[in-house]
Amino acid sequence: MSRTARLFLLMDALRARRRPVTAAVLGAQLGVSERTIYRDVQTLAGLGAPIDGEAGVGYLLRAGAFLPPLMFGADELEALVLGARWVRRQGDAALAEAASNALAKIAAAAPKDLRDVMADTSLWVPLGQPGAPGDAFVQPAREAIRHEHKLCIGYRDEAGAVSERTVWPIALAFLEGKRLLAAWCELRADFRHFRIDRIGAATATGERYPQRRHQLLATWRRQHGIAEDS
Repeated sequence: MSRTARLFLLMDALRARRRPVTAAVLGAQLGVSERTIYRDVQTLAGLGAPIDGEAGVGYLLRAGAFLPPLMFGADELEALVLGARWVRRQGDAALAEAASNALAKIAAAAPKDLRDVMADTSLWVPLGQPGAPGDAFVQPAREAIRHEHKLCIGYRDEAGAVSERTVWPIALAFLEGKRLLAAWCELRADFRHFRIDRIGAATATGERYPQRRHQLLATWRRQHGIAEDS
């Protein structure tokens, strides 16, 4: 591997991290020594890459800093296109439009025009059934999660019983054939999971719930044995 290619891979590895990562971890990922990582980080910093580093903590690429035009490999492009096509099939018009816009921005940000390459990617997602029950409530659930707002829902359980709930949405899972909302339920004073297709009404309250979402997520993960995202 050339040094230039290794520097690009190192930048990609740093971009993918939300928390500081040590030279040992980066070296193992790239198949080089820690000493090489130290030298490469110094080189990137000298070229203007916004990398913060602290002994014993690791390196972190600062958020919001300008980076050079993006370069994508064939696998990366296929992953992006496949992901965008999958998002378009989830019954959320806002997400579908956002996926298309994101691909357009990626194509424009690359040194080479990638629109034809993306269009010719032969990886497809089943069409599914547009207008499936509950589609209208995916976007309100997403927005409540994003803003950490309470959501009032009318919910029908598996036995058909209907109840009115005020919930604190924390996560939305897109599972095969259904979408599942994880939330703290004020009625049950505990975490509950709600199938989106069983929600009959959803009203945004605009009221922020009393705990931060990341704290609720941490508790929910511990209770259900779910590993934290990297």
